[in-house]
Amino acid sequence: MHKLLNDSPGEKIMLLGNEAIARGAIEAGVAFATTYPGTPSSEISLNLFQMSQESDLYFEYSTNEKVALEVAAAAANSGLRTFCMMKHVGLNVAADPLMTLAYVGVTGGMVILSADDPAMFSSQNEQDNRYYAKFGNLPMLEPSSVPEAKEMMRYAFDLSEELHQPVLLRTTTRINHSNAFVTFGDMKPRQTKGEFIREPSRCVTVPAVSRQLHVKLLEKMEKAKDICESSDFNPIKGSGKFGIIANGVSFHYALDAVKDLGVEEDTKILQLGFSNPMPEKLIKNFLKDCKKVLVIEEGEAFMEEAVKAFAQEEGLMIPINGKSETLFSRLSEYDPAMVRENIASYFGIEYTPREKLSSDNVPPIPMRPPNLCSGCSHRATFYEVKQAAGDMDIICPTDIGCYTLGFLPPLNTGDFVICMGSSVSTSCGFGKATDQKVVSFIGDSTFFHSGITGLVNAVFNDHNFTLVILENGTTAMTGHQPHPGVDMERFGLDGFGRVNIEKLVRALGVEHVSVIKPFKVKKSIETIREALDYKGVSVILSQEPCALYAKSLNLLKSRAFKVSDRCVDHKDCVNTIACPSFYIEDGRVKIDADTCVGCAVCAQICPENAITPVKK
Repeated sequence: MHKLLNDSPGEKIMLLGNEAIARGAIEAGVAFATTYPGTPSSEISLNLFQMSQESDLYFEYSTNEKVALEVAAAAANSGLRTFCMMKHVGLNVAADPLMTLAYVGVTGGMVILSADDPAMFSSQNEQDNRYYAKFGNLPMLEPSSVPEAKEMMRYAFDLSEELHQPVLLRTTTRINHSNAFVTFGDMKPRQTKGEFIREPSRCVTVPAVSRQLHVKLLEKMEKAKDICESSDFNPIKGSGKFGIIANGVSFHYALDAVKDLGVEEDTKILQLGFSNPMPEKLIKNFLKDCKKVLVIEEGEAFMEEAVKAFAQEEGLMIPINGKSETLFSRLSEYDPAMVRENIASYFGIEYTPREKLSSDNVPPIPMRPPNLCSGCSHRATFYEVKQAAGDMDIICPTDIGCYTLGFLPPLNTGDFVICMGSSVSTSCGFGKATDQKVVSFIGDSTFFHSGITGLVNAVFNDHNFTLVILENGTTAMTGHQPHPGVDMERFGLDGFGRVNIEKLVRALGVEHVSVIKPFKVKKSIETIREALDYKGVSVILSQEPCALYAKSLNLLKSRAFKVSDRCVDHKDCVNTIACPSFYIEDGRVKIDADTCVGCAVCAQICPENAITPVKK
């Protein structure tokens, strides 16, 4: 049995933050869950998917976040407890249904998780999704620790049902990917079948209906404001003239800092865990006894702006600061030392930072840029496109996935990317705005996510570019989750359909469609050259399983290669494809037999045929 399904109240177990969130949903009796995978939220969906195979929980990997939220909205309006999760930029994709779902509300508890990524460990921006709660008039909870994340999940469903409103649970990478001991609670029985009650005056959002729903939405938020004023997730710790208001992990950093600085008797800290709507009365009362207030929050000045407004309304002329050149930045994530130093500086506390350990006698750590895996078929495809293009002046819009790394040298096949699916649509713009040849790249999962509509647009408007769909049979970057083109029978799972990308592309009206096997280098280059010469929209399907994915399914038949004595040290292999299995020893190229998967691309491009299989 999956460890998160154990009905063992009181048991303490070490969990990843994302596992604790999944457990909280199970304890709350979640019956229906949807997602499009995205780091830092991916492990939540993985655990729910695994548990759905052992229980009556319904879980699906949807084609994108918009679809996931719409599917979940229907379940929540059929009376089921429903959970929809995504990374922060995924909420941009789901924003269209989100804004109107706030008007419609729900009949069963619904939690929407947004996993924000300060410092952009695995994202293209570090937007602060707390503003979605304010923008959409949605109640929002923000956990400060792994155990609290589990408890907030349980409470979020209760709050949702009390307000008949979706609740936004906003996490950050530091919560999602930290480990801590979590105490299991009781598991609420799941209700897996509901009933949709026809209610056009609530559920059919024509203007006449929505005008009335907006009034009710604001009434719900007033009720939420009353609830948050006395919420256990908005505690005040300590008392004194120094005031600190913090959220998320910053709250615990502040607690530790106050203790380390020895000012516990002079400082009180307000944690805002139920942070939208803001507990106005609680904050105003907190400010009245303070001589000075510091607001600590990663990201934007979401809380700081509200706190300053409350102080102005009360006529409180006290210093309130947070974001400034001398205090906290709007960039990246915070750390305990930063919080400690800024608290000391702001409140005038004598503090001598701990002397950092000297690293003078330690050699510098070699740079280790991110790289495509050994045997990754994307590397072969990028090389082949460059060879086929020759001296052409090409623009290479790319997309969100492992293959984004193709922009790095020596592959240099990524010139523009802004969001999921943008490779296809921006190719339309580049093709019309310039006379350069456009060759764009998109992964199979991303194509299903948001690349199809761009391709329809390209066909309809008669654009001229070549789209390479990197069909590696999985959603590789976030941990090998399935997508609509995956053969689920490989996992021993039934009850799933499968969409053939080649048939889909042809059905969209693309007239020049070709398929390559990228590990067959010469033939692939010839096929790509034909596609580049075509005037109009051409699509190349580069079909080869992800090497790690194939290995996990025992589909990979590894055969290591070596560099023989015929090598004259051109280093073409290293300088053109830079496979991480290559290394230099005594000035000569070598191949690490332990990491080489035997794709044989390097052997095919070596001018001396000096790379040969290792004999067993």
